[in-house]
Amino acid sequence: MNKDFFINNRKKLVEDIRDNSLLVLFAGEAPRKSADENYKYIPNMNYYYMTGLNREKFILIISKIKGKIEEKVYIEKPNPDIEKWIGKKMRKDKVSEVSGINNIMFLEDFESHMASTFIREEIDNIYLDLEKRKWEGDISQSLILANKLRDNYPYINIENIYHKISDMRMIKSDEEIKNIRKAIDLTKKGIEGLMKNAKPDLYEYQLEAYFDFIIKQNGAKDFAFKTIAASGDNATVLHYEENDSTIKDKDLILFDLGAKHNYYSSDISRTFPISGTFSSRQKEVYEAVLKAEVDTINKVKPGMTLRELNDFTKGILIEEAKKLGLIDKDEEIIKYYYHSVSHYMGLDTHDVGSYHKKLEPGMVITVEPGLYIEEEGIGIRIEDDVLITEDGCENLSKDIIKTVEDIEKFMKNR
Repeated sequence: MNKDFFINNRKKLVEDIRDNSLLVLFAGEAPRKSADENYKYIPNMNYYYMTGLNREKFILIISKIKGKIEEKVYIEKPNPDIEKWIGKKMRKDKVSEVSGINNIMFLEDFESHMASTFIREEIDNIYLDLEKRKWEGDISQSLILANKLRDNYPYINIENIYHKISDMRMIKSDEEIKNIRKAIDLTKKGIEGLMKNAKPDLYEYQLEAYFDFIIKQNGAKDFAFKTIAASGDNATVLHYEENDSTIKDKDLILFDLGAKHNYYSSDISRTFPISGTFSSRQKEVYEAVLKAEVDTINKVKPGMTLRELNDFTKGILIEEAKKLGLIDKDEEIIKYYYHSVSHYMGLDTHDVGSYHKKLEPGMVITVEPGLYIEEEGIGIRIEDDVLITEDGCENLSKDIIKTVEDIEKFMKNR
């Protein structure tokens, strides 16, 4: 990503905060996994969206005092002895090159600089990213700082900047969309690779491994999320993650997966027969889900809400489920379709943003209807990634095969 993207994001955000304020964003750090191993570090995405920096522990501070804007990044001080073990830390010049911020300080000075700022300047407000997903737990560095500020500087007003950044992230720039397209292209290659290698008696995780190898071979450094590889009955569990069952000859297998590119996600679901040919019943159910998916994509346009979109999809699935002999009454659809058809997508697979907002050009959403028939061992979900345009939408993943005819032809010729 070009540093101008991050510079413009900061400029836009600062326009929306009050004078005599500080904005503080934390990069975060990898949690402990076991013994002397940590989980892979992933930057806090709101912080990344403002800086482009992907090194843990860094802190961004922007001050807006009497109309004057100043930006600082606090980084780890290089330690030659530690660097012999884990490699070199990012230096000041590289931080400036990536972020466009020239005032670089060291983390050890952060608290003393904050205290001196409160003495020198008339600070009325502190803006923090106070995202909290659970009532208990998830005590972030921002929450810790907020508690310290309440104790030591009770006169300062604490504001949550999370929702303002979320609103910004909902509308993707051309460069962001380019990254999403690349992530989808990588995912397409991975899906075709695992379909070519699909055969009975493999474990689900063995077939999943082809996707892993191919996307990494083609340049992906990470996955958008943990792959779902669900065959037979397992596909009726929405977020099945074990991926450790043996795939049987007559099974369908549902893959929900995605590659990342420059931290931008893809999120694709495809369902296909291991044998290469759908049974008549599997084909009936698949065609019902495909109709719901295609019709929903054709319905997407600016001005709709995701709730309205889901109501439209549900109406189609109700009619199709009646034709399939699954239900008699509309309300019975909950047994076979029990999730929403769409979510936002971007830096996070389930990206930030209000689900009450109307769709606008530049938003990227998923469309993912499904039917899950536990008593028949059939679970089918078909999912594409869709860009909202001025007069409708563009299916960014339209080139990933999904019709019955194309799937069977592909499987026959592999």
